Amino acid sequence: MKKLFPGLMLAGLLLLSLGSCKTKANNAETDERDSTYTQVKHPEWSRNAVIYEVNLRQYTPEGTVTAFQQYLPQLKELGVDILWFMPINPISEKDRKGELGSYYAVADYEAFNPEFGTVEQFKAMVEQAHSMGFKVLIDWVANHSGRDNKWVTEHPDFYEKDSLGNMKGLYDWTDVYVLDYTNPELRKAMIAAMKYWITEVGVDGFRCDVAMEVPTDFWNEARTELQQAQPELFMLAEATAPDLQVLAFDMGYNWPMKDLFNEIAATSGQYTFKGENGEVRSFPETHAIAINNLIEQQYLDFPKDTYLMNMITNHDLNSWEGTEFQRYGVLTDAFAVLSYTLPGMPLIYTGQETGMNRAFEFFKKDTPPQWEPRNEYFTFYQKLNELKHSQKALAAGLDGGDIISYATSSPDLYIFSREKDNSRVVTLVNLGNGELPVEFTTDNTPEVGEMINFFTGEEAVIPSTLKQGEYLIFINKK
Repeated sequence: MKKLFPGLMLAGLLLLSLGSCKTKANNAETDERDSTYTQVKHPEWSRNAVIYEVNLRQYTPEGTVTAFQQYLPQLKELGVDILWFMPINPISEKDRKGELGSYYAVADYEAFNPEFGTVEQFKAMVEQAHSMGFKVLIDWVANHSGRDNKWVTEHPDFYEKDSLGNMKGLYDWTDVYVLDYTNPELRKAMIAAMKYWITEVGVDGFRCDVAMEVPTDFWNEARTELQQAQPELFMLAEATAPDLQVLAFDMGYNWPMKDLFNEIAATSGQYTFKGENGEVRSFPETHAIAINNLIEQQYLDFPKDTYLMNMITNHDLNSWEGTEFQRYGVLTDAFAVLSYTLPGMPLIYTGQETGMNRAFEFFKKDTPPQWEPRNEYFTFYQKLNELKHSQKALAAGLDGGDIISYATSSPDLYIFSREKDNSRVVTLVNLGNGELPVEFTTDNTPEVGEMINFFTGEEAVIPSTLKQGEYLIFINKK
């Protein structure tokens, strides 16, 4: 079979997505990999959705679900669709980290953290969220539990043991014990606990912590059983692992794209975050055109019609790797635009829509974001959410349009289009370290004659130059 991706920049044109791929020459559907379509049936509401991560502890001064509930109208106005709550279970006290401990050291899988309120209050919030059109996911920690989880004493056989027969931790997570998935009784208990939150509380699915550390066959089994309780189940894996997305998960983390964004920003002199050693991390020289190579590889690696979650921040990045502004500098908004227009689903983290440029404390209460007055960041993300909802070309999976990437004289410009049915989106970003000329090096150039600037409504015009961090989005006229 002929090679599908010969010399990206020499050809000057690339058509691909995680959903499908076709060549310009014959416009025929082709495929050169053996992997199958994902067997996961995505809910239709997920195709053009935006996911929002809720840090309940830090969202309000009270840190309760009732206090958060007052912000549902604001989130509706922002235009997000899926509310993903960081873990809502009680937090273990044994060997807990910091004052309040890690959300990810679960003391009881079928209980609600009393710091946040009651399970009845959470259920009422879920019901209101559903009435407003939101879907609700909760964070699920299946790989390990807190060290005083009731299973530690009631079912010690649920845990892995070291050579001395002691329960063991993982990495530097000294507040947890690792669960043993060779035990079929543990599997039954874990699935039963997950099902409780669906049948008794009404959640729509789960974001699963370190999903790659749990056997894939467990997730496959869990998906089958949970789907019976929730036909429109949605599952997000905190992993970039193709095998997890064949039978179990709708979506995985696009960690490689985040890493690539970091490298591009560092090459452009914008990465300023200092680690624990007080030094700025070094990265390999990388330019915007490398995005093509990553998307090509992901097309080859992942099952067709699966999703990846794009992001410029989340709770892990914010707390441990720096804010989006520390990592991307003046390129931050351009990378946000890419998180919406590249294949996949975009994420917004608590405070991102306020332009919050500080890290939340992880193990203790912190000051909430400055929700009012709303600023230009709220308007920016509100507009991007409108774009995601209104453009079929930007749908996730097979429903979205393939990427057509246009070669220019600069490796730091990334210009591409996506088209599906009557929807067409052209994106231009300058990820370099200065103003750059927009000079196409082949005859393949984006046609924008019947398009408008999405942000201004003016006639679309390809500029002669783009300033550092400048971005443009063109869409078809209505």
